[in-house]
Formats: sequence, C-alpha cells, structure tokens
Amino acid sequence: MKEAKELHKKDFFESEKTKEKISKGGIPDHEQSWRAFKGKNLEKLIEYIITDEVRDLGLEVVNGNTLERTNGTNLSKELSLVKRNLLVDYGEFGSHLPDVDIIIYNSETSKVVAVLSSKVTLRERIAQTGYWKIKLASDKATKHIQVYFVTPDEDGTLTVRKPAKKGRAIVEIDTDGSYVLSETDIEESDKVKMFDKFIDDLKKLLK
Repeated sequence: MKEAKELHKKDFFESEKTKEKISKGGIPDHEQSWRAFKGKNLEKLIEYIITDEVRDLGLEVVNGNTLERTNGTNLSKELSLVKRNLLVDYGEFGSHLPDVDIIIYNSETSKVVAVLSSKVTLRERIAQTGYWKIKLASDKATKHIQVYFVTPDEDGTLTVRKPAKKGRAIVEIDTDGSYVLSETDIEESDKVKMFDKFIDDLKKLLK
C-alpha cells in the first residue's frame, strides 16, 4: 500500500484533471483521491491474495458484486445456487443478499462456506458485518456460514484486546473473526488474528 500510494500520488499530480484544477487556482486533494482508490482496491487485493490457496482446498471464490449486480438469467447454474444459498429471508419484504465483498463456496455443491467483508478501517463496516452474522445465524439454511472481516485496521481499533474499543468488542462477540493486514503488532485472540493465519483457519473449518 505504501509503494502503491507513491505511484498513485505521482499519477494523480500528472493527470490532466489535476493540472487543470491547479491552473484555475484550485488545491487538489490527493489524500481524498487515495482513500477512495485504496478502499475500492482493497477487496481486489484480498481476493487476489487468497484465491489460489482457496482453490487448492477445493473451494471457489466469487466477488459479492457479481451476485448482487447480475440477475438470475445471466448467472451460471453454480453461481445461481450460491446466490440462493446466501439469501436472507425478510418475509413479506422479500429475500436479499447480505452486503459482503468475497464469498467462498464449494463449487460441487454451491454451499457457501464463508463470507468476507473488507474495509480500511472498522468504523465503516464492522457493525454492519455483525448484523449480517446475526441474520445468517438465525436461519437454519445459512447458520453454518462463517462471517469474517478483513482490514489493515489503520485506526488501530483492533490493537488492544482489553480494554476493548467498540469495534474490537463487535468483532469478538458478533462475528466469526477478523484478520488484520498490518505490520503493527496486535493482541491476538481466537477472533482477532493476523491475516497470514486465515488459510490455516479455513483448513480447520473444513475438517
């Protein structure tokens, strides 16, 4: 991310749009542009990192947007079943997909094993992730699905176990866990771990 930020900054100030803004007396905000870029690409980065290893376990990965934006007629039978297996039932208000970024599933059965949400900081999404865990756990058809949060945790919410910040408390109680992409030391627990432990935990889940 640090290396990418320098490249992004160089491209940002060399872009015609930025040059035009400067020529008109404007002050271009690189940090704002970088935050948007970083957030948009974090889930792509995570998906890129885990896909080969997940496939080695006999599972498959799909981006949540693929299921959300595509209607049933355009999805393969495999993905159409994955979508059905992930729906949350709201009774008279219909069935809806949870807001998740990455879905890990068994390609032979289309059974969903786990879902991942990813954000640069916890405050943007963690309570929502806890909500989806509660909804999925409340239905027999989806209660087995593990709900994880993956983050660089740039604001340090997960660093200390006790006294826990609100985001850490939500992770510990209302999700199946969070994995941290960071060089900062964190106090690990059964629910909060460094990202390099994710695949090992997935292997244990499959046993």
